Amino acid sequence: MKRVMLFLITNIAILAVLFVVLSLLGVNTILDEQGIGLDMTNLLIFAAVFGFGGSFISLAMSKWMAKRLTGAQVIESPRNELEAWLVNTVKRQASAAGIGMPEVAIYEAPDPNAFATGARRDSALVAVSTGLLRSMKRDEVEAVLAHEISHVANGDMITLALIQGVVNTFVIVLSRVAGHFVDRVILKNERGHGIGFFVATIIAQIVFGVLASIIVMWFSRQREFRADAGSASIEGRSKMIAALKRLQQSVAQPHLPDQMAAFGISGSRSSGIKRLFMTHPPLEERIAALEAEGRGLK
Repeated sequence: MKRVMLFLITNIAILAVLFVVLSLLGVNTILDEQGIGLDMTNLLIFAAVFGFGGSFISLAMSKWMAKRLTGAQVIESPRNELEAWLVNTVKRQASAAGIGMPEVAIYEAPDPNAFATGARRDSALVAVSTGLLRSMKRDEVEAVLAHEISHVANGDMITLALIQGVVNTFVIVLSRVAGHFVDRVILKNERGHGIGFFVATIIAQIVFGVLASIIVMWFSRQREFRADAGSASIEGRSKMIAALKRLQQSVAQPHLPDQMAAFGISGSRSSGIKRLFMTHPPLEERIAALEAEGRGLK
């Protein structure tokens, strides 16, 4: 319940900020002065503010949100040998990847998982679950940490926010163009916008949003392959393969909140058309890709 309330309050605050921005830009309507045609300039500004604004505000808040949604506790000063080892491992890997030292955290969850997030490469957060620390050998944990460090070094969080912003903008524009068409051509409303515009816009936004999410999820899957390769270059291919095989043995489903699912090491299992909406490729495909790279280097 606390997660739901936090999510709702945060999104209401983001919407309020975006409406203030639109007001400052003087965008009060997407119709022209006669109230008949679309003012494409205003529509594009409206779409860009909501498309990119929401995406980048979420990115800027990502570390703060991740800590509260997962209950992750940042290791300020290591209290035991395990925490000291985690911090030293991340420090070594961050140096190898050429990024600043991330915050290192542990969160309580039964499934073996980890995630990285943050708006900047030199100020990220890397967190691991207690389930991962309990179920994996240290070599395998090192590989998982290197995978997350590679996400940060590749700028995946920023790139994902950009892609999300672009597709959001297109969805907002196209759905309102579709709603305007229905209102003017089909329902013959000559001025302003009637209920038909709003109903058609909502339906179009849902349809275009689903199609757009396929693009975003495709990119998310590709970045997992790149992060696996990055981990292999930092810690060795055999360690990353071993870590992925260990994840295959896990029967626990990922416990990361939906907002954080794309940033975990392991996604949920899906088949059929649901594969189009997977944030992560199947583990067997990731293992096969690493093994094929290994054969290609021989």
